Amino acid sequence: MKLFSAFTIASIALSFVASVRSEPIVLGYYPSWKKAQSANVDFSKYTHINMAFGIPTSSGSFSYEGDWFLPQVVTDLHSKGTKVLMSVGGWTGSNYFSNIIKDSGTSNNLVTSMVNYVKSNNLDGIDIDWEYPGRLGNTCNVYDEANDTPNYLKFLQNLREAFDSNFGVGKKLITLAVRVQPFDINGMPSTDVSEFAKVVDYANLMQYDINGGWNNDTGPNAPFNFEKGKGLQVSFVSAIEDWTKAGWPANKLTAGIGFYGRSTIAKEDMTKDPKNQYQPQEQTVPLGDSEDAPWYDACAGTTANSGTWQWKHLRDQGVLTGPSTAASPWVRQWDDVSQTPWLFNPNTKQFISYDDPESLKIKLDYAASKGLAGSMIWSINMDYNNELLDVATSFGSGTSSKKE
Repeated sequence: MKLFSAFTIASIALSFVASVRSEPIVLGYYPSWKKAQSANVDFSKYTHINMAFGIPTSSGSFSYEGDWFLPQVVTDLHSKGTKVLMSVGGWTGSNYFSNIIKDSGTSNNLVTSMVNYVKSNNLDGIDIDWEYPGRLGNTCNVYDEANDTPNYLKFLQNLREAFDSNFGVGKKLITLAVRVQPFDINGMPSTDVSEFAKVVDYANLMQYDINGGWNNDTGPNAPFNFEKGKGLQVSFVSAIEDWTKAGWPANKLTAGIGFYGRSTIAKEDMTKDPKNQYQPQEQTVPLGDSEDAPWYDACAGTTANSGTWQWKHLRDQGVLTGPSTAASPWVRQWDDVSQTPWLFNPNTKQFISYDDPESLKIKLDYAASKGLAGSMIWSINMDYNNELLDVATSFGSGTSSKKE
């Protein structure tokens, strides 16, 4: 009965907080490896910052490579009224989640590690970026199709109870980074995630990385709508619909936006069919902007480029002369279904799908109309003169976001 009572009180508290909140969430991920590139970020425009990433070990502990600068960051952000969370996991840090949470010993270790880390670093909570429960993410991740999702619920319930008993009911946040469809069970998205939402403050939708160099054809990185029969059949709109249909309250969702684009190499000159952004592409991904470099994936045993173009480098490396103007020889096109721009260089056959202020406004206006809590940004270091961040801070109101 004690456990049930704690969950009931926590659920009421979280529901009350959601019901009285009037200003939008502006949540940004702060990659530890991009500290130098984050020096000029206007953190006062963010309500929440998720430090990325704490990396779990098989024993249920986790470590963060930015421990040396975390105390100063927390102090600085708190002085601006910004909440700070530690994000645990990530694409290359989700290897052990499945095994950790299926064992009561290691699961309890992870809960204890999170409580102690929040306490010792004066954090406002924990974000969990498990990619992905019930399905393969990175090549060497362990996953259990049948049990990951129910085990995850049990773990989050235990984490909520531990947070509430150590810090007070609802005093510390639990947020999740989630894919465009609800957690998988036996190869299918869950149809009911309402129990998760009772103990979690926000689910941050990763509504990007939908199409890319892994496809046979070029396509939108982050489509507002998908085009039937072309590209992966999920989108910004379908993600909101699928999660809310499965019982996750809209006011406990944030809309995920990427401050970057992805590049590939088309096999033909795409300007000959300029209204079609789905054209055959090479399987080798080119280097992206000046910060891109070949990286070695120890799990896959391969080396590849990401092909990523951060918004700031689209703007300062001679690709875009303005938010919606391409520099020659680049040609800018707009797709009416995905509601996103795309660029093509006929000399190199390089294609870039990305978001700009126009496409982000379409997305975030829609998210606000559906009652979402605000926006989630990957990542804070990628903007140019706040051109994209200013769209996020005007979520649903046309005015800058204020702190809770």
